[in-house]
Amino acid sequence: MCLRCDRPEFASATRLSAASAWNPRRAFLLAAAGAALAGPALAQVNVGNASVARNLVPADKIEAAGVQQYGQLLEQARAKGALAGDNNPQLQRLRAIAGRLIPFATPWNARARDWKWEVNLIGSKQINAFCMPGGKIAFFTGILEQLKLSDDEVAMVMGHEMAHALREHARARMAKSAGTGAALSIGAQLLGLGQVGDMAARAGTQLITLKFSRSDETEADLVGLELAARAGYDPKASVSLWKKMAAASKNQGGLNFLSTHPTGPDRIEKLEANLPKVERLYRDAKKS
Repeated sequence: MCLRCDRPEFASATRLSAASAWNPRRAFLLAAAGAALAGPALAQVNVGNASVARNLVPADKIEAAGVQQYGQLLEQARAKGALAGDNNPQLQRLRAIAGRLIPFATPWNARARDWKWEVNLIGSKQINAFCMPGGKIAFFTGILEQLKLSDDEVAMVMGHEMAHALREHARARMAKSAGTGAALSIGAQLLGLGQVGDMAARAGTQLITLKFSRSDETEADLVGLELAARAGYDPKASVSLWKKMAAASKNQGGLNFLSTHPTGPDRIEKLEANLPKVERLYRDAKKS
């Protein structure tokens, strides 16, 4: 099932009040239609500009690799009887939350307007979730059941993973990895980009297991926090989520999600420091 931002059921998420208090939100939704990645001018969190390194890997190549990898993963899960059907209550819950978040994605990345957003649930004890480049989201039942996530906490996980895709962290990481070679093969043969494009097309499982930098993780935390707040999810859930993650890490160890998303007091402190910046967005969303 694909989730598209222009579907009728998303209209209520972007419907604006005539009250003057909503004017900044209107501007946020309409502004920067062509400013794909610099970060919306009216964003409340400050994450700066997206990495310029991403430009060395064609966006369509990395998104195509994401779609292919995602399809393969779903086929493997289906073959094992682990892919949730459309009537699964937990999957319906995830899709409803995504339906509220997705309308706020485009200001962070204009390409997201054309992504064929998709959300699926895979039966597994793994505590894991991800969003592939191109808007392909998957949750594992383990993260929902073992952490007993509330809707607000699910929205924080989903917003965080969407933010990785919107800020094109995978694209930038691959470009930087390739750049440790011969200066991206002399600018990928003076911007022919052949080798770098091939690398993106061959990305395979790297897109699931890719480890992001600490700055990438901070960006994803803050952009995801704002996405969720604008969609009407309590920002304080970001703190309770990471406290649950930290407890799960101590009790179980080796959690897949935490292998690529390390927790720690600094993470929670940064989120707490940014709560006041998005609190009004949350309150306004709850009024609409």
